[in-house]
Amino acid sequence: MKNQSGQAKTDAKDKKGQLPALDNTEQARGIRLNKFIAAAGYCSRRQADRLIEQKQVFLNDKVAELGARVFPQDKVVIDNQIIKAQEEADLVYLAFNKPQGIVCTANPEVEDNIIDFINYPQRIFTIGRLDKDSEGLILLTNDGSIFNKIVRAEYENEKEYLVEVDHPFDADFIHAMQSGVKILDTLTNPTKVQPITRKKFKLTLTQGLNRQIRRMCEALGYKVVFLQRIRIMNITLGSLPLGTYRELSDKELRDLFALLP
Repeated sequence: MKNQSGQAKTDAKDKKGQLPALDNTEQARGIRLNKFIAAAGYCSRRQADRLIEQKQVFLNDKVAELGARVFPQDKVVIDNQIIKAQEEADLVYLAFNKPQGIVCTANPEVEDNIIDFINYPQRIFTIGRLDKDSEGLILLTNDGSIFNKIVRAEYENEKEYLVEVDHPFDADFIHAMQSGVKILDTLTNPTKVQPITRKKFKLTLTQGLNRQIRRMCEALGYKVVFLQRIRIMNITLGSLPLGTYRELSDKELRDLFALLP
């Protein structure tokens, strides 16, 4: 997989110049293990917790426990790799146009996983997911500190999609999609819907329930035949060719960080 622009650009140091070092308080009380792993850019805090639960994380040569704390003299190891949160590192922020059939997982045992497909020279992970049957924009990074700030529903970050259904929709369908649809034992948050044709529309939501758009449409008697994410917050898909990635620009990063809590 090739980047359109060639070399990775890792500037944007006005906000993200290096991994956060432990302050005096954290040196005295230690830093939570999941935060330590995320600060090293290995994965997100949630993914770190999963690795700890699966007993894949070692703290001072012993299997680590959830909630463990790390002190400056401690050694953290995952998959025979020593994790160092205080080292300077090149932070990576990518926009990728995911094709249908690619799975948003870092598990190398899963066929057509996104990490193997991109084959980026540094360890990266996805920010959120995009289901296998969908295509479009997904962000990848090695900056674990921003994962939850973008993904968690309570921050109401916008994601925009282009959707096509199997037969013409009516005003009742638009109203229901905008007002909320009962799926997965919950009522979805209000959305923005912009009709394009009788079967195509743009949809903006602030949630990320499992296969949410497909489930919403199915609950109203429609089947999604095409689904493409075209925007995450201020980052747009634009003309990025399918199956390729690009580095986020300095302006995109500045604007993105300004939007984060």
